Amino acid sequence: MKSAVDFEYSMKVVTVVGARPQFIKLAPVSKALRVADGIKETLVHTGQHYDKGLSEVFFEELDIRSPNYHLDIGSSSHAQQTGKMMIALERILETEKPDWVLVYGDTNSTLAGALAASKLNIRVAHVEAGLRSYNRRMPEELNRILTDHASDLLFSPTKVAQGNLIAEGISKSKAIKVGDVMYDATLLFREKAEKHSRILERLKLTSNDYILATAHRAENTDNVERLQAIFESLKMIGEKHQVVFPVHPRTEKVLEQHFGVIRSDSYKSLQLIAPVGYLDMLKLIGNAGLVLTDSGGIQKEAYFLKTLCITLRDETEWVELVDTGWNRIVPPRSTQDIVTAVEMVMGVAFKELTYPALYGDGKAAQKIANAFTGQEPAVGG
Repeated sequence: MKSAVDFEYSMKVVTVVGARPQFIKLAPVSKALRVADGIKETLVHTGQHYDKGLSEVFFEELDIRSPNYHLDIGSSSHAQQTGKMMIALERILETEKPDWVLVYGDTNSTLAGALAASKLNIRVAHVEAGLRSYNRRMPEELNRILTDHASDLLFSPTKVAQGNLIAEGISKSKAIKVGDVMYDATLLFREKAEKHSRILERLKLTSNDYILATAHRAENTDNVERLQAIFESLKMIGEKHQVVFPVHPRTEKVLEQHFGVIRSDSYKSLQLIAPVGYLDMLKLIGNAGLVLTDSGGIQKEAYFLKTLCITLRDETEWVELVDTGWNRIVPPRSTQDIVTAVEMVMGVAFKELTYPALYGDGKAAQKIANAFTGQEPAVGG
């Protein structure tokens, strides 16, 4: 039975997040839901990312309200982490009795939220639906496929993503192309980042005169040869270019295990730094001459901020970026492959690239809120 307070709302939505990219996507959507008529949002943080540099700082910088529930799950194997999340989420959903569970992206938190809701016959909405790398060895690929097929409302960021859903037999009445909420977030916060972030001054960097690198995906950190190729290439690149490398906790742990204690002052122009907040990262991406990353989100943020990108993976779900020339896939199989690619991309004539509106009009969050309240956009659009 609903409480007297709940009668103020015609719809209850439980949002499940747990990792850095999800906090960024959450910011504009949660804002849109809060001002929508008749919607009450309850926020659950699984604790999948629990390091302050990957969690708390994003809530502070993006003005996201504190979670109603924090599960403090932490890290463990995929099965253990997902199972613990499902157990905790089931109790919350039985208490809250929402109309919808809203999940984002492709993490274990995403899958746990979708499965827990589906088992209780609660409708699931998936933001960033329809992405496919077609590499099922990636845990993210399995998470996104299973979540999509458990969902009742699928918000795709691009035409390609929506086409993937329809090709897999998902009804057009369930798949809505809204654009990319990370683009919304970039538009919301880039001016704030330029105005308030002092990361360039702190690291003594000059705009367009450094390379930004990140690496955190299991396919790279769990493979010593690949991680060594990445790390050795960054040291070599650092002989000619300034390189900034915010080190993810998982990456730092593996690097120290296999290569000894990592010290930034051991290398000529390679700065290893702790993870930074969203505003600092936007400032770093926007002012970099080039980005090297295995992150899906940073690939897009580089495009939003018109910075060239090399993706250190075997494939990407963001195929549009490769097609337009803003992104190049370089599997990190050898140090020389990465170094050669960097020199080639650094020579690309920036002004010759086109900049199509691949990810919508910056109003994806509002379209998602409208879909919940029965307003436009039209289904499929």
